[in-house]
Amino acid sequence: MSGVALRPICILNKKASLMSDLSTQIAIIGAGNTGIATAYYLAQSHNITDILLIDSGQPMAFTSAQSGENYRNWWPRPDMVAFTDRSIALMEKISRDSRNRISMNRRGYALATRTADVETILQQLRSGLGERAATMMRFHDRADSRTYSPPLKPDWETAPSGVDILQDQDLIRKTFPSYDRDIQTVIHIRTGGDLSGQQLGMHMLEACREDGIVRLTGEVKEISRKDGFTLTVASSDMTRTVRADKIINAAGPFASEIAAMLDVKLPIHNTFQQKIAFEDKRGAIPRDMPFSIDLDDQLLDWSEEDRAILMEEDEYRWLAEAMPGAIHCRPDGGDNGRWLKMGWAFNETAQPPSRDRALDDQFPEIDLRGAARLNPSLKAYYGQLPRNTHHYGGFYTMTEENWPLIGPMGEDGAYMNCALSGFGTMAACAGGELCAAWAAGAELPSYTKSFSLQRYEDGELMAQLRSSRRGLL
Repeated sequence: MSGVALRPICILNKKASLMSDLSTQIAIIGAGNTGIATAYYLAQSHNITDILLIDSGQPMAFTSAQSGENYRNWWPRPDMVAFTDRSIALMEKISRDSRNRISMNRRGYALATRTADVETILQQLRSGLGERAATMMRFHDRADSRTYSPPLKPDWETAPSGVDILQDQDLIRKTFPSYDRDIQTVIHIRTGGDLSGQQLGMHMLEACREDGIVRLTGEVKEISRKDGFTLTVASSDMTRTVRADKIINAAGPFASEIAAMLDVKLPIHNTFQQKIAFEDKRGAIPRDMPFSIDLDDQLLDWSEEDRAILMEEDEYRWLAEAMPGAIHCRPDGGDNGRWLKMGWAFNETAQPPSRDRALDDQFPEIDLRGAARLNPSLKAYYGQLPRNTHHYGGFYTMTEENWPLIGPMGEDGAYMNCALSGFGTMAACAGGELCAAWAAGAELPSYTKSFSLQRYEDGELMAQLRSSRRGLL
């Protein structure tokens, strides 16, 4: 379960006690950003505050702590665009209400490629934007294009929306001076950027505390269907029994284990993905560069001698062979900061979740050499990443088609908010709002079916989702 706990048992108001038996209207299992957002919108939108938020660690300390903290509304399906548009609108409200405590900015997503033939991506954009595509997609093939606004400022309130497609190399070099000179096309998604996922979660968690929502530290060991739901929760000092009218599974990588306690099998799996962050002491990346993704497959940048050595070893040959695209890099810490974040979700091996998953010592250099293809100035760090480089990793919990699962979970009164893969931060607010509406019996938005188990009954929809999966970077 995503982490939660400030003390061996954390009580948010006086109605909780150290009794072994507790009772609540709704028990939410998992207190990462997803579980916290669900509690937040149950209180904010439906005035439901008799909630127990259960987890075995610190809040937002497991999966949420490993987030890339990026957001965008670029997807190849209109229902996913509507879902993330809603989530972004909710984050904007929190940004305004908190005087931008969450450090929300909007320089966009820049998708770079060395080809001028980007029709596949343009088709995905048209599909996702629907009728709005004609007015929201802008093409720029001249260096003096007056209709393109470069991402000079981080302010989300004044940033343009829509998508800019740059196909003039002089314009690309002027706007993105650190990029490889072979880049022929940049697709600039304007509704995108980054924010502090931890501050987003803390804002919602503090509001939950003020509303009287209770947080309990402990690991859910068993769930039975008796008088609603009966949960056995084990903590360091005792085992408690929790009775709940309804439960919500927001357990992140452990969602399948929670569902199995009710004999429900969820169509999800986990992959472990790693990232690095380091101080850019050499100023290799301009601070106004947007979150940048190299779309092209590649060979890692080794010397011929090193490549030959790698090819001779079965264990390491893959490092000298073709690698997938979608490596990404962005400045972190604002315009006056010095840090960079990089990630490359190339691992596709499904594996059980673990709180003690070991990191691959090779990954930082692999990630760096991959990122240097789009930003050659990063080569200055080959073999000499700063000593304070932060190497971290977390589980992507996903369905085969890589869409969330939000809604009823088998038993009447059981709900789920899970499988948010690598987009948990950007989807937390809309996912929490949607799950809260399900649990409260409230009106549901038009995109509801696409994110519930109901979608598996629609063969045509599932075929479309699977075929568009590569649009989810």
